[in-house]
Order: sequence, then structure tokens, then C-alpha cells
Amino acid sequence: MRSAVYPAIALLALIAPVTARADMLSDAEATFLDELVTAAAVLGQLCTGYEVNGAGGVQLGARLLGSTDAAMAMIDAVDTAIKAHDGNDYDPAKFRPEVYEAASKTARRVQADLINDPKQACAAYGEISAERGLLRRF
Repeated sequence: MRSAVYPAIALLALIAPVTARADMLSDAEATFLDELVTAAAVLGQLCTGYEVNGAGGVQLGARLLGSTDAAMAMIDAVDTAIKAHDGNDYDPAKFRPEVYEAASKTARRVQADLINDPKQACAAYGEISAERGLLRRF
């Protein structure tokens, strides 16, 4: 009986630190995630005068995260979080609980502003997202 317990404890000791690290976003990831979710909320609210700038979003992510691959991985993680939130099918390999939680908090905050004062919030969030390259004005 004792011999079965020790391997399980050793396995948990190896997994626990990895799991704890996986649950935290770096400052750069949190910043990029906040930018992505804010831009998505502006588009979702149908704020007039803005459209997605995919290349600009990838460039911003690459600057913040250090590579295009890292930017695309975060974009995929945010897309997966949105699909999970909406109850749509998603790739579980791309699901990151910490992204889901942070994206949900940002989305709630931005959505509340967009609902309470749509004109002001659309202008403010839309301009910020355009300045950072995630959205284009048209």
C-alpha cells in the first residue's frame, strides 16, 4: 500500500508547479489579451467606423510577446475562450483557463461601459484599439 502512495505523491509534486505556472498570464500576455478583448467588444457592439485590422493585431502581439507565433497562440486562445463562453465547439488543446477568466473579466467591464454610455465608450475604446493597430477606422 505504501509503495503505491509514494509514486502518486511524486507525480503530483512534478505536476503541481507546472499547473500553477500555467494558470498565470505574463504581463505581456495580459496586456495583449486585454487589447484583443477590448477590440472584439467594440466590434461586437457594432460601434460605427471601425473594422478589424488582423495584420495590426498580429504585429502588436509580436511586439508585446516577442514573436508572431506567440501572438497567434494568444489570438487562438482568446478565440477559443470566446467559443467556450458562447457554448460553441472549440479545440480543447487551445483552451487556457487563465485566458478564459481574464477575457471574461475584461469583456464584462468593457461591455458594461459600452451599454452604459455607448457613444462615449465606442469612441474611447474604438480609438484606443485603432491607435494600437487592432482596429482600422473607416
